[in-house]
Amino acid sequence: MSKRPYPRLAASILACALGGLSNAHAAGPDQDAKVRQAVDAAMKPVIEHYAIPGLAIAVTIDGKRHFIEYGLASKEPEIAVTRDTLFELGSISKTFTATLAAYAEVEGKLSLKDSVSEHMPELKGSALDAVRLLDLATHTAGGFPLQLPDEVKDQKQLIAYFRAWKPRFDPGMHRDYANPSIGLLGMVTAKAMGASYETLVERRLFPELGLRRSYISVPTTELKSYAWGYNRDGKPVRVSPGMLATEAYGVKSNAVDMIRFLEVNMGIGTVPGKLARAVDATHIGYFRSGGRIQDLIWEQYPYPVALDDFVAGNSPKMNSGPVTAIDPPMAPRADVILNKTGSTNGFGAYVAYVPEKKIGIVMLANKNYPNDARVKAAHQLLSQLAE
Repeated sequence: MSKRPYPRLAASILACALGGLSNAHAAGPDQDAKVRQAVDAAMKPVIEHYAIPGLAIAVTIDGKRHFIEYGLASKEPEIAVTRDTLFELGSISKTFTATLAAYAEVEGKLSLKDSVSEHMPELKGSALDAVRLLDLATHTAGGFPLQLPDEVKDQKQLIAYFRAWKPRFDPGMHRDYANPSIGLLGMVTAKAMGASYETLVERRLFPELGLRRSYISVPTTELKSYAWGYNRDGKPVRVSPGMLATEAYGVKSNAVDMIRFLEVNMGIGTVPGKLARAVDATHIGYFRSGGRIQDLIWEQYPYPVALDDFVAGNSPKMNSGPVTAIDPPMAPRADVILNKTGSTNGFGAYVAYVPEKKIGIVMLANKNYPNDARVKAAHQLLSQLAE
């Protein structure tokens, strides 16, 4: 086990669910009340305005955890949200794909500077000869669409799609947020590491990160904890399987595991040394677009960040646009705020953390609601907790 670059803190933790404490070490009633008040003020208006059925919030402050839940994981039958409720993470799943790719690089299985076709001979002679794995991990491959076309149904069709793909930009010049991009990175990484992506994530990455109840395929024994998502019509839905869904938006997790994941990213606690290096590598800044810095999937801003800049950086308008390379790449820093949104048809998730302040927040909802509402609520909450 090895130390991370950010200072590590004591292992005492707090867990607060609807005002009640677990048997973990408590931070004391003053901090409990402060966190509950701040979370209520930030989240209750959002829940009401967007009619969110259920929401699980986790907050970490100096390594002490608070859990607060609202509403229902299922309407029929009525099942309350708890800290153990499983939610679909949507595109937050991409942070795990980036971590696995960085892990493979630490282990010498690949280099992010490699071209895609170096690892996938079936793509030699295509435009992917010129695309680096780094470009896939930063959405700068050259213009993949947001979604894989519906007609791509199997592996043969997927390879044909990638062979026929024609970039609109040179690699490293333009950011286009894209599931095919990160999905292809997951395929290459799995091939380089010699196992299926799902096996690598569920049986190696999650356990080494200390995530005990995170899944790509939710086991039968855990289905009772898997929330139903609710679409715009209020109908219960869950994510459908599809090509590259596993790598791009397939993880289901709970508030306990996700706040642990943020703590690992902040350097609180220990993980195996090679994995620690890989996690840090996902925080290297490679490109600028507006006020946002693009890491390996993670997006960061100098801290403190103005609310308008934070909202703008998470706007759909920022999904596509020119970027400026950071040369040399920016080493991981503590005086930043890192964040990631994620959505499926029935779920909306958000995570953000500030390493310097040792604070982070996880927001898991079983309804997809606008990113700007998530960002505004998190900015308000983190600003209060940092005081």
